[in-house]
Amino acid sequence: MPRTMTEIIPIAWNPQKESVSIIDQTQIPYELKWLEINSYQEMARAIENMLLRGAPLIGIAAAYGIALAMKEQLKNEKIQKKDILKTLEHASETLFKTRPTAVNLAWAIGLMKDTIYKHLELVNQEELEQADLQTLYTTLIHKATWIQEDDYSRCKMMSEHALKALKEELQLTLKVKGKLNILTHCNAGALATGGYGTALGLIRSLHKEKLLNMTYSDETRPRQQGSRLTAWELAEENIPVTMICDTMAGFLMQNASIDAVVVGSDRITANGDVANKIGTYQVAILAQYHKIPFYVLAPESTIDYSLKSGRDIKIEYRNSEELSHINGKLCTRFSGVEFINPGFDVTPNALVSKIITEHGIKEFK
Repeated sequence: MPRTMTEIIPIAWNPQKESVSIIDQTQIPYELKWLEINSYQEMARAIENMLLRGAPLIGIAAAYGIALAMKEQLKNEKIQKKDILKTLEHASETLFKTRPTAVNLAWAIGLMKDTIYKHLELVNQEELEQADLQTLYTTLIHKATWIQEDDYSRCKMMSEHALKALKEELQLTLKVKGKLNILTHCNAGALATGGYGTALGLIRSLHKEKLLNMTYSDETRPRQQGSRLTAWELAEENIPVTMICDTMAGFLMQNASIDAVVVGSDRITANGDVANKIGTYQVAILAQYHKIPFYVLAPESTIDYSLKSGRDIKIEYRNSEELSHINGKLCTRFSGVEFINPGFDVTPNALVSKIITEHGIKEFK
């Protein structure tokens, strides 16, 4: 799908260097810094340390990571199939362990592994020649690139479905006010996907149709993805944005300043429960109390049908220093203080107005 020159694209394959270029999101908004990733180990560290983040983007990054693992095999003139599989299985496991809550990670790795196994089945002999290795490597690059382009297309499609649904649901509000105020939590934009974004994709679409008055971006502690990433991303494209701290959402809803809430998701279970960045659950409760639509935008790859409900989701607990330190410095001197730092919470489906994928409104039983 065609992109504009001003769009933010957080990851790209570099054919000249045979490496992956990523935006180091830990440096935003202070600096737009690109890094070169040359191995699957480097990619795993980048994901784990949140140099890149967002469920769809993590999956894309892992796919490129497996292609980089295959690049290492090109040093061998001949190699056994079993040795290739051993190395690539290890790479897959290393990448999978980085962020266990995001189901897109497992989904993308699964696609890459299927590509590997199908290719190896076509090779009759147990030992692969250099030409076979090169073909498999090229095939994996194409597959990873396709996963990114496919994600971009999905984001565009789901934003169109969500735009239609929101215009219908808030028809009276639009008639009275003309434009909408949207609250979002964390960052579900171009920086979290292959480009365009899930939740921010809808906000971009509203802005293009001149239906957006203001985006309110929750700060999203402790890593502040809302203040560092969402506010920066929207400001870069001259989309109206106001940054608030997480505890202000209820105040704005109480004073009729919010017309709808839109967020992304890292995992959705078979019953429609939604895992997203910590703090999403309380926003959903506030939205329901104030009778404000609460939309979740996510690709179909985010739905994990193997899990019955949100109670089955493994929540990632992150390093306590994200809470205890600010800008690398200890922010409390009290002895005996303990910290708990879950990266995500689960919003029950009963609190969600609509879940929208690239195929439209998703119904759950």
